Amino acid sequence: MITKYLDILKQFADSFIPNHQIANGLANGIAFVSLLFLGILLYMLARFLIKKTIYIFIQRTPSKYDDLLIKNKVLTRICLLIPAIIIKYYANDTLPNFPDAADILLKIEKIYEIVIYTSIMLALVNTGHDLYNSFDFSKQKPIEGLIQVLKGILYSVCVLLVAAYLLGKSVSTLVIGLGTLSAVLMLIFQDSIKGFVGSIQLSINDMLRIGDWIAVGPADGNVLEINLTSVKVQNWDNTITTIPTYTLVSSPFTNWRGMSESGGRRIARSINIDVNTIRYCTPEMLEKYKHYALVKDYITQREKDIAEYNKANHIDTSEIMNGRQQTNLGIFRAYIKAYLNNNPKLNHHLTMMVRQLQPSEFGVPLQIYAFSSDKNWVNYEEIQSDIFDHIIAAATMFDLKIYQKH
Repeated sequence: MITKYLDILKQFADSFIPNHQIANGLANGIAFVSLLFLGILLYMLARFLIKKTIYIFIQRTPSKYDDLLIKNKVLTRICLLIPAIIIKYYANDTLPNFPDAADILLKIEKIYEIVIYTSIMLALVNTGHDLYNSFDFSKQKPIEGLIQVLKGILYSVCVLLVAAYLLGKSVSTLVIGLGTLSAVLMLIFQDSIKGFVGSIQLSINDMLRIGDWIAVGPADGNVLEINLTSVKVQNWDNTITTIPTYTLVSSPFTNWRGMSESGGRRIARSINIDVNTIRYCTPEMLEKYKHYALVKDYITQREKDIAEYNKANHIDTSEIMNGRQQTNLGIFRAYIKAYLNNNPKLNHHLTMMVRQLQPSEFGVPLQIYAFSSDKNWVNYEEIQSDIFDHIIAAATMFDLKIYQKH
């Protein structure tokens, strides 16, 4: 068919151009351009039919997974092979008088074909990556680094195939030749190699996931992306910090995922009590404190226990230093513990205590150690602030003062 079409063009060219050689060249050129135009036309037709049939069918299916083929343009990239296939099989027939030109065009077609096959493979890789990310476990095991490595391999294979074809050598010969440059290549791509190793370690050891809250250096926020060479973190002020992947393996960092997955967010904050206000309780002080509902039963029970102890040990209680006595700080600790136990916004299944820390020049630190049941940052700060608002205000009711440097 191509031969008949070429003969018709030659006859038409001969009728207008006296020079037979020029007429044949013009006929060959027109035939090749027609072939190229046919290939482009068939590509556009195939793309149109796919969009009007297959795409519509995919969009109407209940499954969302096949929509990824549309998103990553897998089918339309396959259509790009149509012009290459037509030129591959008919280039020599359209240019019989120009074998050298036909060979050059076939070489160009071969390179084009390699590039298109590579782009199809890349589209399939992207589709597989999107499919993986559609599952919940992808946040626990991100494969962004592996995908980038796979893409790098595809690009490298594409370059090697093109180079081997142009040089007329096998791919294995080129790879062996490049082996002598391995030291230089490792030096150039050392960051990528370290990042690749780091991303594998992060993934295998489950050290980092997308969405984790981490703190490392200037970065303090949620992980947005884990790449081959870097990790993107969105800080709490909405700035973006980029950290080399290998840094998270070679240097320590804090991951708050354990807190997020636990039953609460820890509150561990202290107030400093002025030591000059700590004293043994007098009967008047005890009567006053008994009006506070949260410690009324505690004070009564402690009085009974202390009286029994002092009596059993024949202790002279005329001196306040003898035997056991209650202090306003001890009763205040009991009050705070009862207050925390009655706070519905705390997780009462986790550790909860009120303890003294090492006294210092700033007084006696009284630490509240508990867990907020609400782990949201804003709500957590509200709960913590409410607790300490109450404690600071209540200190004076027990004849205590919060230390404040003058």
